[in-house]
Amino acid sequence: MSVLLLLIVISLAVALFFVGCYYWAVKTDQFEDDYTPSVRILFDDELTKKPTE
Repeated sequence: MSVLLLLIVISLAVALFFVGCYYWAVKTDQFEDDYTPSVRILFDDELTKKPTE
């Protein structure tokens, strides 16, 4: 029974850690730019001209 309680406490600690990381990312505006990644693939590489002989 004590192992079960230990696993519950550890799982709650891990869950709180990930929730804290999520709130930190939201607070520091990590998810602010949601437009650029969807358009970045369209303008990824510039065309380079091959030298003509």
